[in-house]
Amino acid sequence: MFEFEPARDLILGLLTGIAFGFLLQKGRVAKYQTILAQLLLKDWSVFKIMTTAIVTGAIGVYFLVESGTADLDVWPFQPAAMLLGASLFGIGLAVIGYCPGTGMAGAGEGSRDAMVGVLGMLTGAGILVVGFNALERVALAFGDWGKLTVPQLLGSSPWPVIGGLGVLVAMALMFLASQQPRGSGSQ
Repeated sequence: MFEFEPARDLILGLLTGIAFGFLLQKGRVAKYQTILAQLLLKDWSVFKIMTTAIVTGAIGVYFLVESGTADLDVWPFQPAAMLLGASLFGIGLAVIGYCPGTGMAGAGEGSRDAMVGVLGMLTGAGILVVGFNALERVALAFGDWGKLTVPQLLGSSPWPVIGGLGVLVAMALMFLASQQPRGSGSQ
């Protein structure tokens, strides 16, 4: 039988999702043209926003875990499943021009092409549910390596890994800023 999360957690998740969608929309990364420009390496807005969100999210998640406010739910590392999922993600991004987050934000602001993408995501999720038993053999073709995290692999606390990731992102952002011609807009 299903056990639902407490209402407080669901409301917090909803508010966080709304805030993230708002920021995606304000950053204009829910626009097809922005995603296309990123794929063509002409506009780095998506990269900047998503890498910043990853580092910020990692800090927030591990802070909540260490404070006892949240639990870290690590899924098993299954390389074949990861490759299959990444391939489907890439195909979907190339065909529709949105990733799941930007697709939902685009659909929320009324973009019809994003709405088609959301329907595609829901259809894909339904196919996964119906065909999970058959797909499980494919997903486990390279084995199940267990619940691994990068800090576990390195035998360290998560904080040096997050710090290193933050430094790499900061260096990438500085490099991109140095490549932007002076006086140009935020691309």
